[in-house]
Amino acid sequence: MTSLTLRGIVKRYGTVEVIHGIDLDVPSGEFVVFVGPSGCGKSTLLRMIAGLEAISGGEFCIDGVRVNEVPPAKREIAMVFQSYALYPHMTVYDNLAFGLQTAGEKKDVIEQRVQLAAAMLKIDPYLQRKPKALSGGQRQRVAIGRAIVRNPKLFLFDEPLSNLDAELRVQMRVELSRLHAELGTTMIYVTHDQVEAMTMADRIVVLRDGVIEQSGTPLELYNRPANRFVAGFIGSPKMNFLDATVAGRDAQGLRVRLPGGEVLLVAADPSKASSADAVTLGIRPEHARLADSGLPVSVGLIEQLGGNTVLYGTLTAQQPV
Repeated sequence: MTSLTLRGIVKRYGTVEVIHGIDLDVPSGEFVVFVGPSGCGKSTLLRMIAGLEAISGGEFCIDGVRVNEVPPAKREIAMVFQSYALYPHMTVYDNLAFGLQTAGEKKDVIEQRVQLAAAMLKIDPYLQRKPKALSGGQRQRVAIGRAIVRNPKLFLFDEPLSNLDAELRVQMRVELSRLHAELGTTMIYVTHDQVEAMTMADRIVVLRDGVIEQSGTPLELYNRPANRFVAGFIGSPKMNFLDATVAGRDAQGLRVRLPGGEVLLVAADPSKASSADAVTLGIRPEHARLADSGLPVSVGLIEQLGGNTVLYGTLTAQQPV
């Protein structure tokens, strides 16, 4: 079991700083997901953990030992990339065994580890095939198996499901969660897909512009977002944000007035705002209800999703909901 500690981690490319002093503790056996929009620094941070990018400042420790200058091959880390990066001229068996062979492992050890990983990932019927004869999901399983056979201290995943179709992504999410439960190994997973983050993570780390906006369990981030960015990023469909002003305060919370003149009672801490303050009201779509009285909405689009129906419209003041 492996724990990670990041203290004041900085990454610079010349004079441009892209990671700004990140502090993070990852306990042993935790499944942590880095999530955020493109360009937020999540893959760069992952590559620094792997040793593929130099750390410009700060300290990175594995099990309490500083490893800033330790080369990737000696960190006992296995990484699964977005592209499968399989050797096209080798069979599945040889792809799985290659890393162990170059490390000088004995043949019986290689055979045992390859067969174990293949059985765990249900790719044992394909061991004599080459990658071109496999589906995308099967290739991704081979890439994951190549990491498993090494018995690493830490697994790193860099958007490994982004090349798969929707059905396979759901299937592989389940497989990766099952794999983590079986192995109990510390895993760090990078994605821009907040659905992947919500369904797989023990803890989500939300990044933006090279800093951590919030870290916590999926439901902590969903129910108690630290700021508007996290509130808008976590959740699908996304949260509605309505401009409003404080119309009054009482023991029940705040009364806020929308641009159309409607006044709503919000269960918020009344000490956080004063009368006439400009505020933003956040409402998740699933908390809205169709009713005979309430806020009038002009519906512009209806999405029928089978189990759910999503309405898109505007309020009287042309605020989208």
